[in-house]
Amino acid sequence: MSTPIPRIAVTDAGRHVGETVEIAGWLYNLRRSGKICFPQVRDGSGIMQCVAVKSALPEETFDALKDLTQESSLRVTGKVRAEPRAPGGFELDVESAHILQRVSESEPYPITPKDHGIDFLMDHRHLWLRSRRQHAILKVRHEVIKGIRDYFDSHGFVLVDTPIFTPAACEGTTTLFEVNYFDDEKVFLTQSGQLYSEATVASFGKVYCFGPTFRAEKSKTRRHLTEFWMVEPEMAFADLEDVKHVGEEMVTFVIGRVLENRKEDLKILERDVTKLESIKAPFHRMTYDDAVKKLQAKGSEIQWGSDLGNTDETLLTDDLDRPVMVDRYPAEVKAFYFAPAPDRPEVALGVDFIAPEGYGEIIGGGQRIHDLELLKKRLDEHKLPHEAFNWYLDLRKFGSVPHAGFGMGVERFVSWMCGLEHIRETIAFPRMLYRTHP
Repeated sequence: MSTPIPRIAVTDAGRHVGETVEIAGWLYNLRRSGKICFPQVRDGSGIMQCVAVKSALPEETFDALKDLTQESSLRVTGKVRAEPRAPGGFELDVESAHILQRVSESEPYPITPKDHGIDFLMDHRHLWLRSRRQHAILKVRHEVIKGIRDYFDSHGFVLVDTPIFTPAACEGTTTLFEVNYFDDEKVFLTQSGQLYSEATVASFGKVYCFGPTFRAEKSKTRRHLTEFWMVEPEMAFADLEDVKHVGEEMVTFVIGRVLENRKEDLKILERDVTKLESIKAPFHRMTYDDAVKKLQAKGSEIQWGSDLGNTDETLLTDDLDRPVMVDRYPAEVKAFYFAPAPDRPEVALGVDFIAPEGYGEIIGGGQRIHDLELLKKRLDEHKLPHEAFNWYLDLRKFGSVPHAGFGMGVERFVSWMCGLEHIRETIAFPRMLYRTHP
């Protein structure tokens, strides 16, 4: 009995030189030269250039390949051969081919090598994802997420999932998506898993949640999505300095992973990796007070008490080679749960990590209020109903301890890693102010 021909991934071709194998995928590109044609087949792991010679194939097979349309699906069998000039460094000498679905010439694949407007590409996002650029971005995203998980998993953190339906606000009531629940009950899509992580941290000591979050901000900037993924670690018996240390260590760890495993994808994106290679600890540090002074010296009209806007964050880092940690913001611009500084109650024990190159805030976090009466007072100041937070107040009644944590949005971080102009390319199907399709 003959041995079946193995199907391999394109990325594994180097282990099968001289062997006959099968590649299954989609036609990425096709060149013809007389009695030879060169179909390029992508399978999700890479692109394999195939060489089909008319004299070596049945006539119907060669004719089917030489006239094949873009994105038709097929299986190709042939012998792997090293070829440094080919994509990936290998070629497949075609011995047989089976067309699974041929894209119609009367309704061709809509995304062609010509330039397309961004609205057209976003309308065809389900197909645009097949391009090399989008493929590279999402592979970097995969590496970022894997790096984040590996960092926390190897540093004693426990992943504890938090709910997406929530009964109350976490980051302010003005950016909530309201959802009709059962029996006319109203719930909201989560803005953050932090409050629930403050509960689970009392069980495990160090936790993180990692999932989709939602903000109903009517913002059209290149940094904002209405649905994004966020990792949020929380630590018991921790303070603001612990947040700085863990955030800095995690960021440098993940960047190292991206540089180690995604160099080829970064090359496709034409990312200047020297800028990422310079991201080393320690990061720059400054207080909010000093940040305001620096911005004013650079011409900004910011006044003490205002939050930093996108322009301020860019201006603040335009002379820096790595992120800057800005801490002790005015308490008025931070959420109700931020602990005040003991020596200056008008400022919060919070910190933002602001990335260079104009990518803005990548991490926001700090120390939480662990005193029951102070937390009640802050709820009143923010006009939030105590009954919605009874369970959260319980955490301050039964073994309350100083604790701290932060949140990092995956999409903004990926945008920075890839050197992108807009955040919309960092997630497969972005949700923005005027886009919920496809």
